Amino acid sequence: MTTTSDTPATVRPLRLGMVGGGPGAFIGAVHRIAARLDGAFELVAGAFSSDHGRCLERAAEWNVEPERAYASWQDLLRAESERPADERVQVVVVVTPNHLHHEIAIAALEAGFDVACDKPLTTSSALADEIARAVERTGRRFLVTHNYTGYPLVREARALIARGDLGELRRVDVEYVQGWLAEDLAAQGQKQAAWRADPALAGPGGALGDIGTHAFNLAEFVCGARVERLFGRRHSFVAGRAVDDDAEALLELTGGVRGTLRCSQVCVGRENGLVLSVFGTRGGLTWRQEHPNDLELHRPEGGLTVKRTANADLSPLAAASARTPPGHPQGFLEAFANLYRDLATAIRAEAPLPDHLPSVTDGVRGVRFVEAVIESDARGWVEL
Repeated sequence: MTTTSDTPATVRPLRLGMVGGGPGAFIGAVHRIAARLDGAFELVAGAFSSDHGRCLERAAEWNVEPERAYASWQDLLRAESERPADERVQVVVVVTPNHLHHEIAIAALEAGFDVACDKPLTTSSALADEIARAVERTGRRFLVTHNYTGYPLVREARALIARGDLGELRRVDVEYVQGWLAEDLAAQGQKQAAWRADPALAGPGGALGDIGTHAFNLAEFVCGARVERLFGRRHSFVAGRAVDDDAEALLELTGGVRGTLRCSQVCVGRENGLVLSVFGTRGGLTWRQEHPNDLELHRPEGGLTVKRTANADLSPLAAASARTPPGHPQGFLEAFANLYRDLATAIRAEAPLPDHLPSVTDGVRGVRFVEAVIESDARGWVEL
């Protein structure tokens, strides 16, 4: 079988250590697959579960040596720091429930490792600011895996807006709707639902933190503008649920842009409906995550033009992010892999993260967005 990789065979993969991602966890496997897709990274160590037996089980599944399957994240950082420089982990991937991100991320940074952390960054803006200060203090790279920014046509949308193709921006509308939490799965013992429904583990935002932060990041990333004020509402439709499962916000962004954001996990029958629309004085665009290889372009004269992932006229970053020939769809895993490939490029070049990768600053803004909607629900318009 022939494989394609941008990493020459003579270049050793960079070494990953993962915290979290044990048996039954969805996102850990996604990170592992995405990081390996280009041959740029190899998972060599992990503290995959607080249960060491389950950690060893996962290590066996993923071909991680048993002696590098650690009983705790503290053991991982300590033992890997003591290994020779050409053997130790270079990047620590944090894919635990949200309440653990803060302590692990700061400890990894201070131990000299770069960090890739799942979203939301943590459970409060105070803790998020502490992580940001640790990044500044240590000078390490910090990637927040807002994976939707890795899609080629999301990067193309950003480039079109940046070069003025839509004219002066007027509005942005983003929605992210799912239906998997329309019933009380936590009460039925579903692990992924249970921790997301517990504010001690997930933080104060339910749908807001889980998918609202993705929608918020996508809007700011594509528009190149920041939300300055918002008016938010949130609700829990499932009886007894301690966090929101549905929320919306009116947005005011820099440059006079207006918008809306809606996120919900109780829309029965919906799967992963992330949709972004942006409109300016000269046109508009729409991108749908469930149809990620199409970018709809709207023009004043009417009609609809559709850009495809492998179009010859894509901007340089979007073209470099497209991995397959015309007519061959690519999606979630490949977008995730683009983040890891770009991170690897920065590490090998001994350079900071490029501007198009989500950084700790974006992670902090996501946490502040959650808090702003919660505050606004109580008292009206708030600044972000």
